[in-house]
Amino acid sequence: MRQLTLPLSKEEILSLNAGDCVELSGVIYTARDCAHRRFMELLGRGETLPFDPKGAFIYFAGPCPAPEGKACGSCGPTTSARMNGFAPRMLREGLGGFIGKGEMSEETRRTLKECGAVYFAAIGGAGAVYGNAVKRAEIVAFPDLLSEAVYRLEIERFPLVVAHDAHGRTIY
Repeated sequence: MRQLTLPLSKEEILSLNAGDCVELSGVIYTARDCAHRRFMELLGRGETLPFDPKGAFIYFAGPCPAPEGKACGSCGPTTSARMNGFAPRMLREGLGGFIGKGEMSEETRRTLKECGAVYFAAIGGAGAVYGNAVKRAEIVAFPDLLSEAVYRLEIERFPLVVAHDAHGRTIY
């Protein structure tokens, strides 16, 4: 199990291979469908995103409320294929990649390769494990979206698998 700390350098991203198991620590952002639609609206108006996309990772998830004494409740991945329509544009804004569940489209995989980015697969059904890896959580945009708001999460030892690497290889 390879331990990595975000942000990842291009060299670190390029050293990853489909099928590698990693534990990520550092900062990630959550965003699901509704938040991605709003990102596209902002970008379409020439406005900036509510976080710096350069090297950032988006986790396709909506955290549950935090129980007493925890930073976050259950925080499992949502189906990544629903973000395929947004992913290429977001990657071209400079993202380091995504974290989600399931396979992404051929267009997204080509854009990952073109941009030197990576897609990590999280384990569906393991939301409690991921919630426990969150050490701090705060809403950074779109609080009206409730669980689909954009959160900034500080994570520690977040277990993932490289699903689509920056060389065009995939576990699928």
